[in-house]
Amino acid sequence: MPAEWERHAATWLGWPHNLTDWPGRFAPIPWVYSEIVRNLAPGEMARILVESKGHEARARKVLHRTGVDLGRVEFFRFPTDRGWTRDSGPIFLKRAGRHEQIAIVRFRFNAWAKYPEWRKDDAVPGRTARALKLPLLSASLAGREIVLEGGSIDVNGRGTLLTTEECLLDKEVQVRNPGLSKDGIEAALRQNLGVSNILWLGRGIAGDDTHGHVDDLCRFVNPKTVVLCTEENSADPNYALLQENRERLEGMCLEDGSRIEVVPLPMPSPVVFDGQRLPASYANFYIANAAVLVPTFNDPKDRIALGTLGELFTDRPVVGIHAVELVWGLGTLHCLTQQQPAGEAVAGDVPVLANQQD
Repeated sequence: MPAEWERHAATWLGWPHNLTDWPGRFAPIPWVYSEIVRNLAPGEMARILVESKGHEARARKVLHRTGVDLGRVEFFRFPTDRGWTRDSGPIFLKRAGRHEQIAIVRFRFNAWAKYPEWRKDDAVPGRTARALKLPLLSASLAGREIVLEGGSIDVNGRGTLLTTEECLLDKEVQVRNPGLSKDGIEAALRQNLGVSNILWLGRGIAGDDTHGHVDDLCRFVNPKTVVLCTEENSADPNYALLQENRERLEGMCLEDGSRIEVVPLPMPSPVVFDGQRLPASYANFYIANAAVLVPTFNDPKDRIALGTLGELFTDRPVVGIHAVELVWGLGTLHCLTQQQPAGEAVAGDVPVLANQQD
């Protein structure tokens, strides 16, 4: 699995349609999406999932009004339950060689082991493989299909993967792969993502509906450096868990045995709506070809977060995207996007699954 900062052919998003994802606050969400696409389009194609011809027409209208070059947008009419493409969309793999060859690895999706609606989302990787004429590789271990969301992992493209125990090893709350041990999970990650070094953090941030996704917590910014969220208020529930994760990282090594450079990234002040703590985090940024898109929350720490990331990403601008409404859906920019690396389809020696939709 390539690192996110490697060259993309496109970014995939699911145009919003499920009103229950943003109850009472859906109206501004398409305009936030259009701002995301406006910043993606100069550097890569935006490939957008829509429900129907009418849904596509509404999306085109919003994008046109905000100045998006529609020549840089492709629409795919794949029905979805929700629009969190990071978790249910295609995860792309790349095989190095004379030509960089691309395939899709098909993990199963079960709506974070929490919601009943997931079958349409679960079919998206297979539909994508057919549309792009790419091989689809079944993510399995000893014949057992593996459930995994893209937001639960982060990779440096050199063999190291970050994840959390709270998400992938939970046995009681949101259980993705019942009965599978830590050794089994590690074997599945190595076998299906081409990683060799798996680093386990502890818990994810407060308010996280996914039960511990790493992309709200800690992210690679280059092969040897991560940003880790830091909470200064000792009374905040994030304080202790972020301190513990920092201590874990200090004892960890990369795939080559070297230490990880850990850069602190602030947490915004708590974002609360209708009495619910929301998973507001600057770590949910997305690294596109033309920019690094960072969620902002009308918070004094927005500037600090943008400045920190601007010092780390010197090859592309760092752009803030207003995400106060977006986070009411319990996710922001990284949760909505999935990168497709540049490259070609894998040669015919890698089979396409016979039934890609199931």
